[in-house]
Amino acid sequence: MPNVAPKAAGRFGRLGWLWLSVLVLVIDQASKFYFESSLTLYQQIVIIPDYFSWTLAYNTGAAFSFLADSSGWQRWLFALIAVVVSAVLVVWLKRLGRNETWLAVALALVLGGALGNLYDRIALGHVIDFILVHWQNRWYFPAFNFADSAISVGAVMLALDMFKSKKTGEAVHD
Repeated sequence: MPNVAPKAAGRFGRLGWLWLSVLVLVIDQASKFYFESSLTLYQQIVIIPDYFSWTLAYNTGAAFSFLADSSGWQRWLFALIAVVVSAVLVVWLKRLGRNETWLAVALALVLGGALGNLYDRIALGHVIDFILVHWQNRWYFPAFNFADSAISVGAVMLALDMFKSKKTGEAVHD
């Protein structure tokens, strides 16, 4: 199939997918509220022994607690980055064509996750994490949350879209 320009999706592009961003934001905030109300800091509730636990952790840094030990300036740096990225994602979403559903879903997931963590960072000064994946008592993946999961899934979808687009000139799905 020749590389054809995407059909315009109207004046608002694919902004109709913002409902997915709002859904991610609501689930993220509700789950954080639940776990913060139910657990004490660093308490673990084992769900699958040796593999998966609920916990409560606060992250003042970025992914994997990057810069978490800094004096506080990182809160506003990461908030600014999240605001800029969110604005770029909304503009990108608006410019998508009708046949770019896969990309619209990916952007909406990343946007919802970014907004969920942005709210925490601005309102609380830290991001609430509660999902802990581990291997016995030897290896622990850093705690994360629903927003992080949405960002990760959206990022994988974006990567798949880019690789498929480079190879064939077509979007991965649609």
